[in-house]
This record gives sequence, structure tokens and C-alpha cells, in this order.
Amino acid sequence: MDRLEAFRTIAAEASRGEISFSANINATLKIKQLLDDPDAHLVAASKLVLADPLFSARAVAFANSAAYNRSNTQITNVTTAVMRLGFSTLRSLALWLIVRQMNEVPTNPLVRQKSAELWEHTARVAALAHVIARRMTRVDPDAALFAGIVHEVGGFYLLSRAEEFPGLVEGELEGWVEYGEKIIGRGVLKALEIPEPVCAAIEQVWLGVGAQPPVTLGDVLTLANELAGTLSPLQSFAEWAIRDTDSQFDFKVGDESLASIIEDEMEKIESLTAALRG
Repeated sequence: MDRLEAFRTIAAEASRGEISFSANINATLKIKQLLDDPDAHLVAASKLVLADPLFSARAVAFANSAAYNRSNTQITNVTTAVMRLGFSTLRSLALWLIVRQMNEVPTNPLVRQKSAELWEHTARVAALAHVIARRMTRVDPDAALFAGIVHEVGGFYLLSRAEEFPGLVEGELEGWVEYGEKIIGRGVLKALEIPEPVCAAIEQVWLGVGAQPPVTLGDVLTLANELAGTLSPLQSFAEWAIRDTDSQFDFKVGDESLASIIEDEMEKIESLTAALRG
């Protein structure tokens, strides 16, 4: 089976809703579903987080990051971390864990390398999206963080299936834009029950067009993707242009420039990126 046929096979499964996740991802999906429940309580959420060591570690790290630790008080327990973060951020972390679990599936060195590169890109985009939303728009920063975490989930799913199709990620990934983003990506987003506004924002990133300064969630995510500096390996294989962000995106936001805002927020961006990187 050649690469294009493999893309078509995975895309056909995705279009039929045949998305297969590992047992640990299915378990994390149950955590996300509970956090989605409007009647859920912090005590129950704390128990769920405590039940997963990786989730616990990330929750505490996130709560101590510069973006969330406004009082500059370090915490060391999950219960306080959950209270500081709230349900919206916890839902983002549940999706972070799912994407991370996809990232850990491959054993092939080349696939693992591409997964690591894609994860680095994802972490940077999510951190930037959070800061851009908070400083430049009325978009909910936690929604922007959530969108950044899941915006490449179709790519992670593809890489998690790569060992079933030898040679799938070798050389140029012809067919990724046509079959990966438009079909596989949509199928995975649907399987993960990602809200429609977030899906629409991700599709805007695929188009690569956003307002400047940003207004909508899609604008925020598109700008974050452009500014990330760490190009997705799937984007590079699809021959997406590497843009000079310094010259193309230094616009005004009120009395400030984009460059000055990013410089002012760099500590928070780096702190969030590190917390997501894991």
C-alpha cells in the first residue's frame, strides 16, 4: 500500500466515524466527559485528577505557571491546583493528556521524532493563543488554550497509526492537506466531542487566514500558529511556506504593537509552554 492509499484508508475510516483510540485514551475521555458535566463538583474533579499521576503533575505545574499563579504563591497539592485552575482549564488539561497519550504510542524512531516535533509546536501555539486572547481580544483565554492544544490532534492521530502503514511519514507527506486536515482531522475532533466553535477555529487555521488584530477565536489561533516559530512537521512536509513573522505580523493593538505585547508576555508564554511540554 502506497502513502496516498494509506491516507485514503485512514481518511475513509475517519469519515465513517471509525476512530480507534487506545484503552488509556478512552479512560481519559471519561474524565473529560465528567468535567463537561455542568453539575460536576471540584471535589469529584480533584479525585479524578489525583487518580492519574500525569494529570496530577500537569495540574500542579499549570497552576504554578506564570499565567495562572498571579499571587506568586507556589502550591504543591492537587486540590489547591484544581481550585486555582477551575473546570475550563481542567478540560483543556484532559485534552492535553489525550493528545500526549497519542504522542506516546509510536515506537518507530522516525515517527517518535515527528510526534515530538508536533508536540513542541502544539505547546507553543497553545501558550501563545492563551496570551494573545487575554491581551488582545475578548476571546476567553482558556478557550484559546483549549483550541491550541487540540488544533493538531488529527496529526497526532495519523502518527499514532503510522506503524500500521510502513513508510507513511517518510519523505514528503503528499495528501496530508487533502486527506489529513480535511477528513482525518475532522473525524478525530468529532470523536473527541470538541465543541463546534473550536472546530471552526481550527478549520480557519487550515485556511491560514485571520484578521489582524485578531477578533475571533479563529483569528487568535491562526495568529498563534503563525507566531509559534516551531513549524509543524506535517506543515513542512505539505510544503507550507515558512513566513517571516517579524515583518508580516507587527501590527498595532490599541497603543501597543504586537511585538511589544509578545515581548512583555514572554515569561508567561515560556512558562505555559514548559508546563504543556511536560
